[in-house]
Amino acid sequence: MSDLTIDLLSEVANDADELVPYAIASDEDRCSPRHRLAIPARMRFSCSSGFAVEVTDMSLAGFACDALLEVHPGTLCWITLPGLGALEAEVVRHSNEGIGCAFKNLLNLAVLKHYLDKYPAE
Repeated sequence: MSDLTIDLLSEVANDADELVPYAIASDEDRCSPRHRLAIPARMRFSCSSGFAVEVTDMSLAGFACDALLEVHPGTLCWITLPGLGALEAEVVRHSNEGIGCAFKNLLNLAVLKHYLDKYPAE
């Protein structure tokens, strides 16, 4: 990731140290690069038990994981990554490869960089 990209992403993700709701940033989230990685995590849907997943793709705006469930777009979920509490997200797509979700609030750039360093795709 270039220094210019990191600077631009920092402004989007950390403007005035506020969390940016996904609905506001959705027009800009495609400017946030997606990264392949392999993070062991736990996912939970409303009114259900948690289960193990592997996060395979992540950006500041969302993630994809290997959950092979038929989940309708708009379904709320919570993903728990190593070292973090549960992060609220919304399912935006599902396929035979897993589901894609959008974070309720953009991920902090430092957190994303930590996971990229610690859990590279194999």
